[in-house]
Amino acid sequence: MTKKVGVVGLGNMGQGIARNIAKAGHTLLAWDLAQTARDRFSDIAQILSPSEMAAKADVVIFVVPGSEQIDEILDPMLENSNAELILWDFTTSDPVYTKELAARAAKSGVPYMDAGMTGGGAKGADEGTMTLMIGGDTDVLEKSRSVLEACAGELIHLGPSGAGHTMKVVHNLITHTNFLACSEAGRLAEAAGIDLADMIKVFNAGNARSFISERRFPDHILSETWDGRSRIFNLRKDVGMAVALSEELGSPMRIGHQTLAWIQAAIDAGMADQDFTRLYPELDKLK
Repeated sequence: MTKKVGVVGLGNMGQGIARNIAKAGHTLLAWDLAQTARDRFSDIAQILSPSEMAAKADVVIFVVPGSEQIDEILDPMLENSNAELILWDFTTSDPVYTKELAARAAKSGVPYMDAGMTGGGAKGADEGTMTLMIGGDTDVLEKSRSVLEACAGELIHLGPSGAGHTMKVVHNLITHTNFLACSEAGRLAEAAGIDLADMIKVFNAGNARSFISERRFPDHILSETWDGRSRIFNLRKDVGMAVALSEELGSPMRIGHQTLAWIQAAIDAGMADQDFTRLYPELDKLK
């Protein structure tokens, strides 16, 4: 069954999500603060403000930087919402904030679901193969399934509101820590005279293999394209949330603090807006 689907945020992740939704035959409604982003979708989507979307859409997906951006537009959307509207939050956000937004939406009778994204980053969004980590009501998930399956390869329901974003925080802690561990190992291997490509070949043939060694290093570092399509600032946000969550829950964390320290050193060195893969060649300089 086709639906009217709004996508708010047409950046690295949102543009692929939006195009796959349109490709699946759903009626696409789109919005981004940037005129250039809106113009890229004028041929396949109705360009509507979030408030206008809320009046027409069956489903609206937020693919914006975080909860703060949703907070700014949520109340006008709720005031203008139609009776069938379902909101999906695809951001990487503090699950406590997520639950607050969901509670506000619930007061207006609008379901608010959270879905953390993983599986290849922006490329996975382009290809429609990413995995969604979902929190919220299972009945609402089923009502949205045809839309979600248009832009994701696997849907994993983890629990009530906030569970999807909690899992995303945990997931990104591992991803970013693993990237830095592989980077540190690579610098050591090179210092010892071992070619980085050979190290990655060994990793991928043995127990050290991971998505980082199988895709990130070959696709973005060995290739010297440096196009992982995420800023170092985003890594700081992700790991910072993991550290904050560990403190809130009283769960021990040591490696996560070291990961955060590496990333903060890059931020302090003026690298906040650089692609995160640029951490590799600069690692030796970060103090």
